[in-house]
Amino acid sequence: MTREEIILKVSEKLRLIRTEAGYTQDKMAEIIGVSKKTLVQIEKGRVYANWPTVVTISALFRETETVQYLFGNEPLEVLETVARDGIDYRKEKTLGGKIWWREVATKNGFILQQNILSQHYRILDDEYFRIFSSMDEEASLERFNELAKE
Repeated sequence: MTREEIILKVSEKLRLIRTEAGYTQDKMAEIIGVSKKTLVQIEKGRVYANWPTVVTISALFRETETVQYLFGNEPLEVLETVARDGIDYRKEKTLGGKIWWREVATKNGFILQQNILSQHYRILDDEYFRIFSSMDEEASLERFNELAKE
């Protein structure tokens, strides 16, 4: 999933997200920090939301069924992976990937998984802390092999 694909998907589902959350266009525009005119243009498919707006919508409405359907149960991880592609960052505890993840490989206490919706990869340690994420399969395998050797 690319930044452009995420922008497209969230823009196309914005009306549904707003409706599911129970907000008027005025209130939704205020919450996500855009004008009502801009919100209407996005909902009518005349323009796409920009990246900061998509991140805001995905973060604030991550518990809605629509956002869960787009990204799985961890929409912020998908956005973070796209934004920081290929960069190791702070360890973050996960639930171990029981629902939205396919196990690709395990070795020396490390687990390489792929998200079944977004198709991004992540590496977990033996306590299910996420230590790497990327959309790139080759980069993920390379990093997994480096970590599993240590």
